[in-house]
Amino acid sequence: MADVLSRLGLGTSPLGNLYAEVTDREARAVVDAAWEAGIRIFDTAPHYGLGLAEKRLGAALKDRPRDEFVLSTKVGRLLVPDPSGADRLDDDGFAVPARWRRVWDFSADGVRRSLESSLERLGLDRVDVVYLHDPDDHWDEAFGEALPALAELREQGVIGAIGAGMNQWQMLARFVRESSVDTILLAGRYTLLEQPALDELLPLCAERGVDVLAAGLFNSGLLARHDVPDDATYDYRTAPADVVGRARRIAAVCARHGTTLPAAALWFPFGHPAVTGALIGARTEAELTANVAAFAAPPPPELWADLRAEGLLAAGVPTP
Repeated sequence: MADVLSRLGLGTSPLGNLYAEVTDREARAVVDAAWEAGIRIFDTAPHYGLGLAEKRLGAALKDRPRDEFVLSTKVGRLLVPDPSGADRLDDDGFAVPARWRRVWDFSADGVRRSLESSLERLGLDRVDVVYLHDPDDHWDEAFGEALPALAELREQGVIGAIGAGMNQWQMLARFVRESSVDTILLAGRYTLLEQPALDELLPLCAERGVDVLAAGLFNSGLLARHDVPDDATYDYRTAPADVVGRARRIAAVCARHGTTLPAAALWFPFGHPAVTGALIGARTEAELTANVAAFAAPPPPELWADLRAEGLLAAGVPTP
């Protein structure tokens, strides 16, 4: 229990007003509640609310002992001032004024500028981990320029570790195979619902000693409620009926074993030895508290056996 809690981290896209506005006070309450719960891993990015999440996270952590937490941010999207956007909202899912626009930039100079700007927004003197953020369409520049620049910063001691964060596993496997990344952030591709990263990526990470931080454990909402609604989201879209049905079948098995769908979803990734941490996101203190409470009692081993018996979990999938 304590070991798993020590590996739980807070993802901050909701604190950047993802889909809906969160007040400064509500955002601070989430970070404070995470800290009180024992969470010491915090992940953010310029992309989240056009820098708003970084500002809010930095403000909440600035008086915390710096050596007691691990902070990661990301590079790949430079924020460029756009005065013309002051009267309209961001068009990339965040409820913030579009006073800045994102510019893809995985050049060496872009990486350094992005990190410098992130440190300014965070109000901190360093970050511990820097991820390439969604380089799906930018392999050549990300691999040829951004990674060497990050490796140089790592060698200089400016940052502690480097990696890549993506919603797909295939390119992450290529980064692990062909570069010196220390860690990857894998979103949505190793969850209780689906495990496409299991056969190739995770064994490769275990072999190379690359840490895996699992994110998107609820598949963007589908597994977040035990009573799965008809309009649940999956991969940021309304979930197909068959996917909703599968989630409900998993929830029914969970109920038979005295646990819930969110609790099983949060515990699931820790069954794999390559997974060293997992991120949870929360819009409110209540959401954060509920997620942490899901770890109060791990699901019984019989749950995983029953999921296998009902064809909802493959025989070779490792479980906690």
